[in-house]
Amino acid sequence: MNPPGKGRRVLISGASRGLGRAVAHAFAANGDRVAVHYGTREEEARRTLEALPGTGHVLVGGDLTAAPGAAAVAERAVAGLGGIDVLVNNAAVNVRHPLAETPYEEWAEIWQRHVAVNLLATANLSHCAARRMIADGTGGRIVNIGSRGAFRGEPDHPAYGATKAAVHALGQSLAVSLAPYGIGVASVAPGFFETERVADRLKGPEGDAIRAQSPFGRVASADEIASAVLWLASPEAEWSSGTVLDLNGASHLR
Repeated sequence: MNPPGKGRRVLISGASRGLGRAVAHAFAANGDRVAVHYGTREEEARRTLEALPGTGHVLVGGDLTAAPGAAAVAERAVAGLGGIDVLVNNAAVNVRHPLAETPYEEWAEIWQRHVAVNLLATANLSHCAARRMIADGTGGRIVNIGSRGAFRGEPDHPAYGATKAAVHALGQSLAVSLAPYGIGVASVAPGFFETERVADRLKGPEGDAIRAQSPFGRVASADEIASAVLWLASPEAEWSSGTVLDLNGASHLR
């Protein structure tokens, strides 16, 4: 039931830009067919799709913040690809909300958004994809994008750190329950990595301090994170099921 090393059907949530785009390109370059999911950034997602090497890729739009939306995204990916062999749970929100500065109503709304996207969408897509893998009897892989912040704390982004810790725990629970079906589940915990979303921060006054978090004196590229995701989805990585792989350049050690 171990999935093949290439030619797989891969659903990547939140793949319109940033890390999702890099992960989509890594799988496509490996010879896999990719369902590029987007929530609201359709134009950017189309650019991602059009730049992918290979053929047979599809665009899948849908709102993951409610259970019916997540199920619809999975169904559209199955319809476009003919099934799902790999799910990468990448979609996330990360909004600054330090407790001492954030009014209660805003605090509560931000926490609800983080839980809905970062945790519940991951859980719901995982259910839909895994049930399809079980029904097909093909095995598969689920890779979750977690965060270093789940371990070191995020004082300005507490809901992000908390929901990413929950994603790690969810992945380990599913790794145990899904192994009998040939489905491996793992998570990555990146530190700071460069995308267009954080380009201004890296170019600004805090850029040097961010780079100094790692003894390498730099931040990661999105491609470096994508390479680890690709490996965790490979046949060779079955025995890594249940792992949370730190990808932070020794900026935080557990």
